[in-house]
Amino acid sequence: MKEIGVGLLGFGTVGAGVVEGLQRNGDILAKRLGVRLVLRRIADLDITSDRGVKVDPALLTTDAAALIDSPDVDVVVELIGGTGIAKTLVMRALAAGKPVVTANKKLLAEYGAELYALAAKQGADLYFGASVGGAIPIIRALREALCANAILGIQGILNGTCNYILTRMENEGLDFNTVLGDAQRLGFAEADPGLDIDGFDTAHKAVILASLAYGAPVDLKKVYIEGIRGLEKVDNDYAAGFGYRIKLLATICREGDALDVRVHPTLVPIDDVLASVSGVFNAVMVESDLAGKTLYYGRGAGRLPTASTVLGDVADVARNLAKDASLRVPALPPTGETLPIKPIAEIHSRYYLRLCVLDQPGVLAQVTGILGNRGISIESVLQKGTTNEGRSAVVIMTHKALEADMNAALTGINALPAICAPTVRLRVAG
Repeated sequence: MKEIGVGLLGFGTVGAGVVEGLQRNGDILAKRLGVRLVLRRIADLDITSDRGVKVDPALLTTDAAALIDSPDVDVVVELIGGTGIAKTLVMRALAAGKPVVTANKKLLAEYGAELYALAAKQGADLYFGASVGGAIPIIRALREALCANAILGIQGILNGTCNYILTRMENEGLDFNTVLGDAQRLGFAEADPGLDIDGFDTAHKAVILASLAYGAPVDLKKVYIEGIRGLEKVDNDYAAGFGYRIKLLATICREGDALDVRVHPTLVPIDDVLASVSGVFNAVMVESDLAGKTLYYGRGAGRLPTASTVLGDVADVARNLAKDASLRVPALPPTGETLPIKPIAEIHSRYYLRLCVLDQPGVLAQVTGILGNRGISIESVLQKGTTNEGRSAVVIMTHKALEADMNAALTGINALPAICAPTVRLRVAG
């Protein structure tokens, strides 16, 4: 049976999972593919630590460049992460015409256009199914299963850490910092959690999905990103009272000749399927013209779930190599389009506003007057009792309004003498 040599860059959690998957299911893969995947080299700076899998020490090296250049390595799997040495090595492999499989969302979000172009020029496959959603086959769906569809929109819960925090805040009435600390102790959140809780991890994934859905490179710097760091548990209670749950949502759609790509906490109707996604799970809802709404759900991270998708990509590359069919599925649809990102100030949304006000007559009239002057109509108002300090919470749900108008209105509202804290503003789905 023909052999396809695999070179692995990065022997961390997912890298060890890939090795375990190959060892466990190598015979199954060989029967299904008609070729055998053989691990030729593993490159990592640390080749002495125990990863929980047994490997021949002769396969281990610290020389990643030599791995790429080795004639018996047919496909390079990059699991280093980041945009430093990982970018250099991926570019080296593609420039040599070698197919690359990667799970590196940050690399693709920041340098995807450059990598896609190099892969196409050199006739080398670039697969990245594990870059979004771990075991969830959303990348494969957009590249292949839904290729006959016009994508009308995508909404996704793409970060398990944030979803875990929001779920526990809602279900247990805990504050943000308490749940974040628990998540760090349990290994769901990093010691420096900023990439997750400030929305950047979700934004990286949103950029990749948007590029695939609309066949155009997306500039990460133009994407509006807002995380969950400032959320308070009281907002979960108020949202539930209105029939919503708060989720960190990636929203992607095309509006005319521009793309609306943004990440922010969003009130999602409780009867919406995305509202029921809890804990560390991820979910992506895709709406397309022929297939309608399709949901992709599962574990968005983890050693074996992510390794499963990586190995699925390696299997696809092996099929292509066996049939001399590289670029059967291009990394990016060759539409040739360049679409600008719609500024957040130009979107229309419904809004949830929570105001801290001094208990004085006429305050609500002042607030509604400022909103009305900007053409923002109110759907409902909820006012809670007054505290010992003479403060009360006023929660307002608005009808759809232009973001720029809401920004201007909030500037005016926050300048009122009776407003005792900056107004909390959350966008509402639908």
